[in-house]
Amino acid sequence: MESVNINGTLIWYYYICPRETWLMARHITPDEHDENIEWGRFLHEHSYGRDDKEIAVGNIKIDLLEKENGDLVIGEVKKSSKYLQSAKMQLLFYLSELKKLGIEAEGRLMFPEERKNIEIHLDEEAQEELNCACKDIANIVESELPPQPVRIHWCTNCAYAEMCWA
Repeated sequence: MESVNINGTLIWYYYICPRETWLMARHITPDEHDENIEWGRFLHEHSYGRDDKEIAVGNIKIDLLEKENGDLVIGEVKKSSKYLQSAKMQLLFYLSELKKLGIEAEGRLMFPEERKNIEIHLDEEAQEELNCACKDIANIVESELPPQPVRIHWCTNCAYAEMCWA
């Protein structure tokens, strides 16, 4: 690959499975009829209807954008908090990308099915972790072959399962 264009989706997959990161970077899409993907799509389209939805800024797509007490808050809607680390790092990536553009914002993870919100703040430690993750993602994506499949607890509901275990 010529140059790696890291986006929120790659960050999300990286924190779940490096093999998924490689597949997604090559536009090898998962089973689009997987019930988890369909439910996530439905939830994204029908939750938080009053807010602006999916705002594109450079190579990122922000689910929600709002002003609160004079502060800019970006929101990321997720089906479940069981992927909390991936969701948190994806949102931190968005905050970092906005900061590079001179836009200061706070983040909010939103789990409508659980009626739960989690506030997210970009700090130096999170920025360092993102920098390391981005370097690692670039190495994974630039590799000619995908990482070998490793069975982890996420495999059970993975839309890419056939690419690893068929």
